[in-house]
Formats: sequence, C-alpha cells, structure tokens
Amino acid sequence: MIGISDIEAAAERIAGHLVRTPTLPSPGLSTLLGVPVTTKLELLQRTGSFKARGATAKLLSLSEAERAAGAVAVSGGNHGIALAVMAAALDVKATVVMPRSAPARSVELVAAAGASVRLTDTMGGAFTLVERLRDEGLTLVHPFDDPVVVAGQGTVGLEFAADAGELTDVLVSVGGGGLIAGVAAALRADRPDVRIWGVETEGAQAMSEALAAGGPVQVELSSIVSTLSAPSVSQLTYDHVSALVGEVLVVSDREAVRGCLDLAEHAKVWTEPAAGCLLPAARQVVERVGDGARLGLVVCGGNATAADMMSWMDRFGLRREHSPG
Repeated sequence: MIGISDIEAAAERIAGHLVRTPTLPSPGLSTLLGVPVTTKLELLQRTGSFKARGATAKLLSLSEAERAAGAVAVSGGNHGIALAVMAAALDVKATVVMPRSAPARSVELVAAAGASVRLTDTMGGAFTLVERLRDEGLTLVHPFDDPVVVAGQGTVGLEFAADAGELTDVLVSVGGGGLIAGVAAALRADRPDVRIWGVETEGAQAMSEALAAGGPVQVELSSIVSTLSAPSVSQLTYDHVSALVGEVLVVSDREAVRGCLDLAEHAKVWTEPAAGCLLPAARQVVERVGDGARLGLVVCGGNATAADMMSWMDRFGLRREHSPG
C-alpha cells in the first residue's frame, strides 16, 4: 500500500516541474447543489490533467540507462500527453501507444511534443503492444499499475487536504484507479474522517466490476469517455480502493457530458467528461448525505475540444437544453 511518506517524497521530487493547482470554493456549484462545494482545479495542471504528476514522478526515478533506452506508455489521451510533454522537458525519449478511438487532438498533442505515436485498433491491443515494447527494453510508465505513479497522483490529495476548508465527502473520477488510489491514501492520512467516493461512467466500469468480483477483471468498454476506459484496474489500485474508498458510483455518458456543461456554466471551468461525471455523482451524494455535506471535487482534466463537446451534445440531445432562449 502507498503511504503518506511515499506521497510526500513524490511531492518533493516533482515540485519544481509542476503546478500546485488551485483549491477554491465554487459559489456557482454550491448554489447548484445546495451544499458548499470546494474544487481542486487539476485541469489547470501542465498538459491539462493530473496525469503529469505521476508521469513526472516516474520519469525522475529512471536510471541513466533507462533514460537512454526511453519510456513507453499506453493511453486514451491524457496520460500519453503527459508522458510526451514531460519526457521532452526532461530529455527522455518517449513512445506512446494509443487506440484509434483516442481523441484526435490528443494524438496531435502527443506527436507535437516529439513522442513516437503508435496507434492500435483497440485499447486492449494497445496494452498488448506496450508489453511487447517493454520486453524490447523500453521502460513502461504505466498509467496506474505502478507505486511511483500512484504516489505522484496522490500529491493531488496531499494539496487538497492542505488547502481545502471543511470537507465531509470527496469525489474522484476512476479509470484505472491511479488517481483515486493516490488521493485516497493522502486523504486517509491527513483527513481520516472524510468519505471518499469514486465515479465511473457506464461502459467504463472497471473498478465497480472489480469490487463486485473481489479483484480485477477484464471489462467490455463502450463509454465515450476514453480517458476513463481502462480494460481492467490493477491489483494495486483495487487494493487501495477496496480498503480506502466508501463506494464507486456509476453515471451515464449523457450525464457526464451534461456535467461538463454544468461545470462550464456554474463553475466557469472547461472540463472533459471524465471530470463532468462528478456533477451527477455529487447530486447522488447530496441525496444520501443530506444538507450537512461539504463536497470536494477533484476536477481532473480539461482536454476536450469545442468540436468534441458539440458532437457529444448532438449525440445526447443536449444542445437545445443548453441553448439561449
């Protein structure tokens, strides 16, 4: 299990390379949800998501031989962008394997940062190719199955615990579980009474299904939310979530996109559906907890284009709902 000392060491290691993102109360979301809401605006991190933390922590841990051989990652978008940009900043050669379903903008950003991009037909195929490249000598920077990466993501929770006011419940999005594992480890150490809730979208329910099965299982992926679409969680992240997280809530893709629109209108931040899913889940938490809730939202990323958002709005019939007049 990742301990607070691991997370503090990661925070010290990455401090000069990343942004200490703002932790702010949101008057708009507080009014919308009817309870005080505090946001950790991790979408303002370098590369637009929390992923830069874990990638940087891992890259800084490499030996000279590993740096020379290069690093490889598999990604639906944000992890690949983070590895590509931070590897370039640290002068490490990077290869990123991405499924063809990854957002085109994400692929462009990875290539623009100087990384080698390898595309596969499926996310499962991407993981298979990465295993082969690792066998050929590249160092795998796994998005969630690595204690160094999870400790890096845990620095989000370390900052949130230090900077936020009163919190009763913190909501964290779940893909492979690296972010929630790290955040939960940090919060359990610094704020042991806070309830931690995971949030997934339907068709990207790797952690929910793992919890139901008693361990990691392969899942069928159908969600539009590519940045939450891990084919399975890892034993590492499962162990942390099963021990430290109260429950993982599941919302629909439509609700996640509508959550993005609500965050834009009420919180004044531009997010991606992996963060938008927090809003419908927050409503569920308020219904369960009641008026005494003091919510914290880890707004994990903002790498969606205007074209993406318009396409999703059309797909789910949300354009009329959010148009003037």
